[in-house]
Amino acid sequence: MGTLAGSAAYFQRDSMFWFPVIILSFGYYTCVVLWPQSVPYQSLGPLGYFTQYLVNYHHTLLNNGYWLAWLIQGESPYMYKGITDNRAQLLWFLQTFLFGIASLSILIAYRPKWKKYS
Repeated sequence: MGTLAGSAAYFQRDSMFWFPVIILSFGYYTCVVLWPQSVPYQSLGPLGYFTQYLVNYHHTLLNNGYWLAWLIQGESPYMYKGITDNRAQLLWFLQTFLFGIASLSILIAYRPKWKKYS
């Protein structure tokens, strides 16, 4: 995992496990919602049959869930948690916008060191 030193420039990259998992699952979800006729349901086994059932009988729910998932990505402004370095803020914004909760969980666990004024 890559990190930038210092609390003002703190950045930690997500685990490499989450990058393909999120990209592939969200890509599949996008295809199912926007182009359901192009998904080869029979080739996907139980996942394909379940997805085809959802597309046939619950398409509105799939569609609303898809747009809600994009709306939830609005959590990215949360990354201004004591981080003042512009580059680190941009990296947090992009990573949290693209990978959602996988990135946000790292940021929530981050506890910046506050300066004590006496």
